[in-house]
Amino acid sequence: DFNLLRAQIDACHEIGVNVPIYLTAGINNRIAELEPGWREISPEGQWSGWVQSPLKAGFKSLCFNSPYLDYFCRLVEEAARLFPDADGMFFDIISQGQCCCPACMRDMIAEGYDPDCEEDRLRFSRRTLKKYLKKATEAAHCVNPDWPVFHNNGSLLTPGNRDLLPYFSHLELESLPTGGWGYDHFPLLAAFCRTLDFDFLGMTGKFHTTWGEFGGFKHPNALRYECSAMLAQGARCSIGDQLHPNGMLDESTCRLIGEAYAEVERKEPWCRGASSAANVAILSDGGFLKPLHRDETGEIGLSRLLLEGHIPFDRLDDDNDFTPYKVLILPETLRPDAELRNRLEQFLKRGGKLILAGEALLKQECNEPAFDLPLRFDGQTELFPNFMQIAPEFSGSVTTPFVMYYPSQKIKVTGGKPLGLIYDPYFNRNHRHFCSHQHTPFQPEPSGYEAGVLTENILYFAHPVFRLYANYGAVVLKDFLLKTIHALIDTDLPLQTSLPSQGRISLMEQKEENRYVAHALYANTILRGMASHLYPDHIRDSNPIQVIDELNPLYRVKFSFRLPRKIQRVTLEPQGTEIPFTERDGAVELVLDQLVCHQMIVLHY
Repeated sequence: DFNLLRAQIDACHEIGVNVPIYLTAGINNRIAELEPGWREISPEGQWSGWVQSPLKAGFKSLCFNSPYLDYFCRLVEEAARLFPDADGMFFDIISQGQCCCPACMRDMIAEGYDPDCEEDRLRFSRRTLKKYLKKATEAAHCVNPDWPVFHNNGSLLTPGNRDLLPYFSHLELESLPTGGWGYDHFPLLAAFCRTLDFDFLGMTGKFHTTWGEFGGFKHPNALRYECSAMLAQGARCSIGDQLHPNGMLDESTCRLIGEAYAEVERKEPWCRGASSAANVAILSDGGFLKPLHRDETGEIGLSRLLLEGHIPFDRLDDDNDFTPYKVLILPETLRPDAELRNRLEQFLKRGGKLILAGEALLKQECNEPAFDLPLRFDGQTELFPNFMQIAPEFSGSVTTPFVMYYPSQKIKVTGGKPLGLIYDPYFNRNHRHFCSHQHTPFQPEPSGYEAGVLTENILYFAHPVFRLYANYGAVVLKDFLLKTIHALIDTDLPLQTSLPSQGRISLMEQKEENRYVAHALYANTILRGMASHLYPDHIRDSNPIQVIDELNPLYRVKFSFRLPRKIQRVTLEPQGTEIPFTERDGAVELVLDQLVCHQMIVLHY
């Protein structure tokens, strides 16, 4: 008669810990076996889920357009009535694919969708997802309409999904760096979520790899860093674990999590109520165009570039106000429509600056430039990969043409500063003619087109440079991009630092306390392990993992802050140590003697 959940709620409430009820919504293997007609079926006719074969171990996906949704809502209502003193509901693995089960096929046709059209299947999937969110949230509120409710799927918390947010009480950003997300995933997700009117938290795990790893542990220093990184982005903290079936807590896990949270507790006073003080923002493709197929590669590359370049940023959709920002960046896939063009024109008139790449130069409705730039546009190059020779003022160690793997827009600069020259390859690689292992070398003479242009208020790159950086990560490209970006916005940036590229910086503001809080972080991640299949099928394949173990110190790290308010004093927190600073040309300059993992630099005004 022992009721584990009842005992957990009572024990946690004794020590002031809240307990939301966890239920998996998108998967349920017991129901999948009892009611196979409720399972999700892919357009190819396969069962959807972790595995397709009945001989393989793995989760099975259920369709929210089937009678399963009613069953699930009854389950939710039962849990709510059995445990009315719980602290909300957490629904996991929320997913609705392009299901072609009998119920979806019938309803698509009845409601005017074409099952043969992928876009229609995606639209119907969205309709079904919203149906789930509405009914599941109503079921969770059957006893207490104020219960917190969260539906876990990170893709639902990205720009362009505000229509789903009424079904959320708060946001939890699942991002296990060692579980495949990496250490640069969370900052991009948080950069949007902190602009919303929601409390949000970061969700990592104590595992060496990811969920389901019983007996897996990451180094305590990794959890220290991950929790600090959440605080730096304005988030609260959550560390995931999975309970052993015997119901006993694991002593090592409790110690590991407890040490990380003890450090968080000491830092909380400088994190509560903080908002972003970034004045640079990424305009998200998904947040403005709201495409059915979302490709965030360019935004991922752009966020990595800004993180490594120590440029604090937010991420916006079409509901965000541009007023707090001095610089807006359009990734290469965001071709502005008339409404966005008008907003950007007003932004420029107010003194703002734009950075854009690739096709972001063009209007959404036609292949004409969307901005008044001193250039002639001649379409997209037919020969690629082409090469770029950087203009001398932006070059570094590489002064000869270097490869740009994706096609560029053909532009001839008629004013401003050209960023470099384009060199075409002799020919495109194919079975008729090719050269060596990869691609064709460049012709000796430039093509007559430029790599981009810099004006007083706009920086344009002819290549999809952010996608290039995401996929290839060339250091020569990063150095070029950061030099040109600084040429446009150097004096607009709120801070600059001598941190190495693995260092991270964010700038928050606690307005009620009259202070800015700069979070400086550093940890050297090491890629360990390898992709291999060395064990029987029932054991998870291994993959390379970013590991943090040592927290190596950095010494004499320089910072320069250019902030809108007069700074009276600077302290290091939570130590409470006041440090000296100097003022030069409107900037506050200081030196941090030592940085280990995370340091909050508090600038009081």
